[in-house]
Amino acid sequence: MTNGTFRTRVRRITGTAALAAGALALSGCGVLNGLIGGDVFELSVGDCIPEETGEGEVSSVETVECSEPHSSEVYASFMVPDGDYPGEDAILEQADTDCREEFETFVGTNYDESELDLTYLYPVEQSWDQLDDREILCFVVDPAGDTTGTLKGSNR
Repeated sequence: MTNGTFRTRVRRITGTAALAAGALALSGCGVLNGLIGGDVFELSVGDCIPEETGEGEVSSVETVECSEPHSSEVYASFMVPDGDYPGEDAILEQADTDCREEFETFVGTNYDESELDLTYLYPVEQSWDQLDDREILCFVVDPAGDTTGTLKGSNR
């Protein structure tokens, strides 16, 4: 059952400018919510996520302490200016630009030179219109696998 409150997560592949949102939609109610965990709208900088959610629409995620093994860490948050929904392309452009710029501040090395990857959550038209969702969340990911501890200042 879909509750209609979604944000989309896009995995940024190193060296690839093309981004695509998948068709996977995760439910925010019932059994799936109990298995996955918290509300995606409750995420904040410093939260760590134990498992990749993949691409597509996401409404709930589990968080763990960053001292535990995890697949990604929220390292930045940006707000899209109010107004009419600017369209997915405009939001993707802002997410890509803002997350790349903040990546170096957090990790300590330029994204293009890093062995780490980034990904982000961004508002879709439905969450924009129904929930006033304007937030882009940036995640740092180690493509080699789970990380224990923060990647802040890792210079990787």
